[in-house]
Amino acid sequence: MPLNGIFILAELPSEIADRVRAINERYDLKLSRYKPPHLTLTGSSGAGPLPPSVSVEEMREKLEPITRDTAPITLSFQPPQRFMHTNIIVLPLDPHGPLRMLHDRIITSGLPFTRARYTFSPHSTLSLYQSLDAKAIRELLKTRIPEPFVIGAIQLYHTRDPQPSRKLLELPLTGGSQKD
Repeated sequence: MPLNGIFILAELPSEIADRVRAINERYDLKLSRYKPPHLTLTGSSGAGPLPPSVSVEEMREKLEPITRDTAPITLSFQPPQRFMHTNIIVLPLDPHGPLRMLHDRIITSGLPFTRARYTFSPHSTLSLYQSLDAKAIRELLKTRIPEPFVIGAIQLYHTRDPQPSRKLLELPLTGGSQKD
């Protein structure tokens, strides 16, 4: 069934995004053209996508107070893994701490999220659409991007397969010092 909903993401900073995009281009060309390299905050785990009928004004009204109170977040990827017993390969992040707090505030914002398919598991996807052979899977599972990076904003994208995703809104994280 084609997907039609609004996902909340955090685009990766350029130096990390370039590395993830290069991996996407090698192992999953369709994914590399789908959205900028990002972390998935809602849409596939913890909360399903927002219905496309939710207005940009409502999203801004509910999310801006959260992003105004949230400081930029420093994160590091863990070693790659298969996403929730699928053949999707992701770079997971620790689902606790400031990222979890941001996620929990987003899903309790009053926005009408659809049902989640998976528990909250923040990640950046390396391969989604491409069927990979065993060698490619082994190569992807050896990928390491250990350098810390900072997420300074969230983005809301309308995803309507097979059309390219469209950015609807970006909200900077402008709160005080990060609390770990």
